[in-house]
Amino acid sequence: MSSSNPDQARRAGCALDAANFFLADVRDGLGPYLAVYLLTEQHWDEARIGLVMSIATIAGILAQTPAGALIDATRAKRLVMVIAAVMVTLASLSLPIFPAFLTVALSQGIAQAAAVIFPPAIAAVSLGIFGPAAFTRRIGRNETFNHAGNAVAAGLAGLSAYWFGPTVVFYLLGAMAIASLLSILAIPERAIDHDLARGLHDADADDSRPDRPSGFAVLLTCRPLLVFAICVLLFHLSNAAMLPLVGQKLALQDKNMGTSLMSACIVAAQLVMVPFAMLVGARADRWGHKRFFLAALLILPLRGVLYTLSDNPFWLVGVQLLDGVGAGIFGAIFPVIVADLMRDTGRFNVAQGAVITAQSIGAALSTTLAGLVVVGAGYGAAFLTLGVVAAIGAVVCFVVLPETRQIADGGARPKGKTAATASAIAAE
Repeated sequence: MSSSNPDQARRAGCALDAANFFLADVRDGLGPYLAVYLLTEQHWDEARIGLVMSIATIAGILAQTPAGALIDATRAKRLVMVIAAVMVTLASLSLPIFPAFLTVALSQGIAQAAAVIFPPAIAAVSLGIFGPAAFTRRIGRNETFNHAGNAVAAGLAGLSAYWFGPTVVFYLLGAMAIASLLSILAIPERAIDHDLARGLHDADADDSRPDRPSGFAVLLTCRPLLVFAICVLLFHLSNAAMLPLVGQKLALQDKNMGTSLMSACIVAAQLVMVPFAMLVGARADRWGHKRFFLAALLILPLRGVLYTLSDNPFWLVGVQLLDGVGAGIFGAIFPVIVADLMRDTGRFNVAQGAVITAQSIGAALSTTLAGLVVVGAGYGAAFLTLGVVAAIGAVVCFVVLPETRQIADGGARPKGKTAATASAIAAE
């Protein structure tokens, strides 16, 4: 751990556990419930739902890389997270009050733009407290509590929606937001090494390592980072629309049970994500980071095919368990791979923001693509189309992306070189 005070680091770890648990519901805003709410309560069609979700996501894209740069630069990381949580919550709670197309697009755009703060901020605080040696394990723990929080929130939403209707998710979001604010403020400010949090240097770095951040050009000259960004884009182009499509199918079968069945899908996936996030934290440094990412990509084509085999609600919920495998692995391995590639550059969080920009582009196009295919050819064709996209990403990952763990180990990094330079050498 980077903190010189073990008790302080332990308190910080417990506060991070709580923050990840409660932010699980806040960081995604309404998430897949937005599609169900707009379909069943506001009576929007699938194409219109896909369009407003894409518009909101595009608004968030504009904030991704600046958000990472802000987290790199600021020493008020806790305050930034608090402000973001308040903005996401207020924007989401305004939806029932202002349900017109333009106001929904605006409110969800604000929520998306604010929510992009959380992934780089949580990763930065984790790296700043625990250091690179324990970073993979800490990220695995973060994701474990994040998925547990999602499962609990979805379970509560499903049970409550059965009795009180889909609007109950708004009240649950508000309660989780208050708890997340308290958890963030419980993280000791002094426990965070802000230089280490941006990946500027290791705690035991020698004098030959750079003590200033690399230029922003490192984002374009690190070939493995660019390849990884492409793979992430394809992952989310495939993945982002799958759960909303399942939710729409369930809602069309039984309007009153739509939100509850969506919650069952989310709970099933989140329960599976917990052990897989733990597996990444415990084994990725031994088994290889690329292998885990490739496995996450390969799950998606399988899901796409299985969703077409039956409309039975129990089957759809069962197939959703595979989302837990893929998303559980991806969420835990994503910041680890970026940290591998950006070691000693001081651009860890802006690189996260840049790759998340690619991720958001994929997610934005995913919902629009899926909505158009559903309207033109049906749900089965949409699922198969999304599966093919992920298969292309898996091929790119297998053929072009190097094993990033070797870059982080130090043996593959020449003395006095940045990790990005070594990455480019490894790719060639």
